[in-house]
Amino acid sequence: MSGRPFYKSAGLINGLGRRSFLFKAGLVTTGIFLNGCIRKLNPNSAYKSIKGNIKGPNAKAGHILRDKLPLPTPTGIREVKTLIIGSGISGLSAARWLKKHGHHDFELLELEDHVGGNSHSGQNGISAYPLGAHYITIANNEDTLLTGFLQDCDVITGFENNLPVYNEYYLCFDPEERLLINGQWQEGIVPDFGLHENDRAQIKKFFALIDELKKAKGSDGKYAFDIPIDNSSADDRYRALDRVTFKEYLHQQNLTSVYLLWYLNYCCKDDYGQKIDKVSAWAGIHYFASRRGKAANAESNAVLTWPEGNGWLTKKLAAEVGDHLRKGNMCYSISYNQQGKVVAGIYDITRGTTSTIIADNVIMATPQFVNQRLFKDTINRPIDYTGLNYSPWFIANITTNRLPQAKGAGLCWDNVAYDTPSVGYVNAGQQTVKLANEKRVLTWYLPLCDHEPRVARLAAYTRTYEQWLDMMMPELEYMHPGITAAIENVECWVWGHGMIYPAVNYIWGQNRKAAQQPINNNLFFAHTDLSGVSIFEEAFHQGIHAANQVLAVYGKQPNK
Repeated sequence: MSGRPFYKSAGLINGLGRRSFLFKAGLVTTGIFLNGCIRKLNPNSAYKSIKGNIKGPNAKAGHILRDKLPLPTPTGIREVKTLIIGSGISGLSAARWLKKHGHHDFELLELEDHVGGNSHSGQNGISAYPLGAHYITIANNEDTLLTGFLQDCDVITGFENNLPVYNEYYLCFDPEERLLINGQWQEGIVPDFGLHENDRAQIKKFFALIDELKKAKGSDGKYAFDIPIDNSSADDRYRALDRVTFKEYLHQQNLTSVYLLWYLNYCCKDDYGQKIDKVSAWAGIHYFASRRGKAANAESNAVLTWPEGNGWLTKKLAAEVGDHLRKGNMCYSISYNQQGKVVAGIYDITRGTTSTIIADNVIMATPQFVNQRLFKDTINRPIDYTGLNYSPWFIANITTNRLPQAKGAGLCWDNVAYDTPSVGYVNAGQQTVKLANEKRVLTWYLPLCDHEPRVARLAAYTRTYEQWLDMMMPELEYMHPGITAAIENVECWVWGHGMIYPAVNYIWGQNRKAAQQPINNNLFFAHTDLSGVSIFEEAFHQGIHAANQVLAVYGKQPNK
């Protein structure tokens, strides 16, 4: 993590209590400034009475791990061949792959009362909606593991001229995206309306460069940028881009248009939760150059989405392994016994009891900062945990009874305002064939990337519901003047560690490589931390990779 820590582990920041520091820094009560482009809202306005709440990952479980709270003595012991800890996409993918290849003696533990990790979703009387990741693009055609899964889910319904046919109900319905810029909604998110010719020329130059890099291959014959990431070329001509920031790279290419830089900042915030001066150039380019999917009935890189976002994919994965899933069970320690088997301490959150699981193999489908706490001093790994950077996020699902419109393009699936802190909102009901009335749910995404992540995370946990509204409502009113009176409810969700972000020299550096290495050939790892990019495809492949390592222990060679 770059820069000096802003606070000490003892909970004090420069001699001040955490909350005192945050107030003094203006990180709790300060709203979002939009460069003077919005009207001020009356602090006593109607939005103060909008009903809502704040939710997030299980805080009780987090306190147990972080603060090492005492737990009752274990009351039972059971054995299992393989234990998978964490039912995010990686854990679910690993479980599916084991079962698919005849390995049935496994358990999948999840501390929450739901599965999916940051692909979690919710629902109200109007619509299902995402609480995290909300789309994937059509798969790269050579990625047969992913296309096979999509066929199983009926997302791919067949093939024409060797190209996949995607289910029309899952391809994002038109209109897909729009941008509020220079006083008008334009079609598409790449800035265009009101730009000077020089800005348009630079945008064109950037995408021409991306077209070249998308086709580029290294001396080893591999694509320079691929999915999964570890299929990418090892050629240092390209990997060297991981050692500079995306901002530095763009400067080297004389790409300085404020509109282009805003757009690229938006893209990095959207996928990584960070800005171009914090992510590596390799990662910034990968966002654009790694996707080459083609379909018989859709444009290249077409979007697949559902009302609940990637929660839909989560349900498909979970449906195949439901009889192995144990929700509300938190692993609080990992160690080895004298026989070399893995010993896991398990806390049943609902019952308040603990037990012990002895496993021949364990797949840790958990983030590295969690692994560090589970291993404690019993298992040492050559990892610099402070070099792992996690982006905090705030997500609001906003139920409205109408949506005031403005000049230009009408409501789309993805709706973004130029030069505002959030990355906009998605219309959760976009894929709904028929709406009974004007009510809809808008899912608004705010990456908390204006401050060092640990400080931003702490501020996020400290803010009240009303303070979140203070931050959110000015931007919504800027996008849709008069929307305040139309909002019926706001469900807030805070992800303190929403995703890892690809800081400079992480993707091709030693830290990620070290994090991937198994221990004693029976403790394996599967998480997007091991990719550096938190997207569905990477999590899916990380799970399969770890499952294959387990299967290899038993001499099984699964089909690729």
